[in-house]
Amino acid sequence: MAPAPLSTSSDITLNINGEKHTLPVDHRTTLLDALRERLDLTGTKKGCDQGQCGACTVLFDGRRAVSCLQLAVAAEGREITTIEGMAEGDRLHPVQQAFLDLDGYQCGYCTPGQICSAIAVIEEHAAGWPSAATGDIRPEAGPPLLNAEEIRERMSGNLCRCGAYVSIVEAVARAAEAKSEEAAA
Repeated sequence: MAPAPLSTSSDITLNINGEKHTLPVDHRTTLLDALRERLDLTGTKKGCDQGQCGACTVLFDGRRAVSCLQLAVAAEGREITTIEGMAEGDRLHPVQQAFLDLDGYQCGYCTPGQICSAIAVIEEHAAGWPSAATGDIRPEAGPPLLNAEEIRERMSGNLCRCGAYVSIVEAVARAAEAKSEEAAA
């Protein structure tokens, strides 16, 4: 007698934007496809579907991740935040507000991924994480200045086909400054 074939699908529970969603998924389903096609969270965009453009960036336990390379089954039990989970009611997240104020978008396709990345960039910088642009990575040197060069390097995984990079860098800098002023108060 032949062994029973292994199942290629499972019921999983995803914690997305603070809400639990239980759904059956094929084991090969990416987190991006589960978000967009199964949960109607279409703010996360499908760009290259190869992890190179950043349009599908979400926060995965507070760290940025390209959702097209994450399997939905591997996201079970993790905290996932999409662009839909950034605002608090009618109040935009400070990064969203900075993008809006400084025109950090053109067509808007990459904007959700850019915003998710920017939020993580600001947190990474505040935690003292160096980047490839950081000149002195010794702990005693302290965190690097979050200048345009640092922001460009840290945001380099997110492409904007319209070329809104100048405004994106300005928006990230403004949001980071607001966060540091808030922390100092």
